[in-house]
Amino acid sequence: MAEVADNLARVREQIARAAAKSGRAADQVELVAITKTHPAGKVRESIEAGQTLFGESRVQEARAKIPDLPSNIRWHFVGHLQKNKIRHALPLFELIHSVDSLALAQDVNRIAEEDGLHPRVLLEVNLAGEGSKFGFAPEKLREDLENLLALPRLSILGLMTIPPLADEAEASRKYFVQLRELRDRLQTEFHVDLAQLSMGMTQDFAVAVEEGATLVRVGTAIFGERSKRQKD
Repeated sequence: MAEVADNLARVREQIARAAAKSGRAADQVELVAITKTHPAGKVRESIEAGQTLFGESRVQEARAKIPDLPSNIRWHFVGHLQKNKIRHALPLFELIHSVDSLALAQDVNRIAEEDGLHPRVLLEVNLAGEGSKFGFAPEKLREDLENLLALPRLSILGLMTIPPLADEAEASRKYFVQLRELRDRLQTEFHVDLAQLSMGMTQDFAVAVEEGATLVRVGTAIFGERSKRQKD
């Protein structure tokens, strides 16, 4: 219990310092505690330490874990959303960070209409053009945004990115700047509010906060190293 609570306090303090450095209030940044592979018991420890917002990246794991935890905590989906998992995911999560193509957005919209739901989503951007990662190329997002905004069931709240893995947090900064600047251009061009920027993980979340993150996705710094990977 003490270890998770201490880790949470440390992460929150780092967020507050980074926010202050960029002239922002700490409460402008939400901490999404990523529970992937961590058991419900560890999640309960963090709840007792005051954490209320959690993230999962595998729908199957979330379906098993969420019913074992208090119903008043909040869940975000942060992983790649497979088409065959959409119907299971939508009722579980208040926000999906990772809508990575127009085709996926259209599938989410269709299923949401069938099930009477109104999903809140972020659009994932692959800024570095990495073949191993999902997401819109920036210019493709601009091309598709009008069609995305026309989907009646979706509320598009902002953007998300995952920078390339790097040894130094500072290497991620340019990608966080690019995401913020892309968001600003899209807001101006399309007259839309994209207030949420989901960026920054354990290794670089402080830099992300300095560059405007409103949501940071932190797992290892809170819960420790992940358990053995489970199949989704």
